[in-house]
Amino acid sequence: MELRHLRYFAAVAETCHFGQAAAQLHVAQPALSYAIRQLEAELDVPLFTRTTRRVTPTTAGEYLYTEVQRILGSVDDAVRGVRRIAAGRSGLVRLGLTGTAAFSHLPRIVRAVNRELPDVGVAISADMLTPAQCDALRSGATNLGLLRPPSVGEDIEVRTLDSEQLVLAVSADHRLAVEPVVSMTDLRNESFVMYGSRDSAVNEAVLRSCRAADFVPRRDHEAPGTAVLLALVAAGLGIAVVPASVRSLPIEGIVIRDLVDAGSVELALARRASEDNPVVDAVIGVIEAEFASVSGDLL
Repeated sequence: MELRHLRYFAAVAETCHFGQAAAQLHVAQPALSYAIRQLEAELDVPLFTRTTRRVTPTTAGEYLYTEVQRILGSVDDAVRGVRRIAAGRSGLVRLGLTGTAAFSHLPRIVRAVNRELPDVGVAISADMLTPAQCDALRSGATNLGLLRPPSVGEDIEVRTLDSEQLVLAVSADHRLAVEPVVSMTDLRNESFVMYGSRDSAVNEAVLRSCRAADFVPRRDHEAPGTAVLLALVAAGLGIAVVPASVRSLPIEGIVIRDLVDAGSVELALARRASEDNPVVDAVIGVIEAEFASVSGDLL
């Protein structure tokens, strides 16, 4: 049974006229009549009662017409779905995020994707440091990552999305909490809370800023992620120099102060370089367009 035969049958059942059905299908009437006879022979059932004036479906034909409508509808839906996926307009993208990006950037990303690609879903894996994100991209656990460059390992393509100044996080009762202006030299004798990963891009940016102020930070405590890091700071176990997006994390007992001479750290969109996925391409395009006004032309 060919799909073409089902479409021919549906046209005849709808019009109850071979001539009108043939014109609708843009086929010759004899070819249409022959196709219907083939279908009846294959099913070994008459599908139409034919008179000189009228063609009407038999009881079996009426049942088949109901089923054919469902079948053709499913086929058409499948064709539309395949085309939308191929065009990057439908599917699922798994997105990993580093630290505070879930608060500072994720809402804007999700709103933009929902607006421009309403049939694309976004699954979120939050609070992932850069090394873990690169591993997830290579394994296929995620399709995109919002991370702090540089990337770790091979086969990762990175596009700069934003740049954030480093700021100071201290407990509310810390001596620097009341200072209107703080510089890196003010931190020379402080205990630092830093990320536990040796590949942390934020740690590297903090070390560069400390070296520029002519000291090496005393690293007394480590944290696996931003939430724990800030909790340790709130507990008075040390200070932290972190990206400005921490302001999006309202943690009781934390005060954020600008650092007048600290460096900055980038936030980037990453993907597996070898991945060929039109849905991922479409989502990247939407995110880049959304943040173009912030970072200018992206890499």
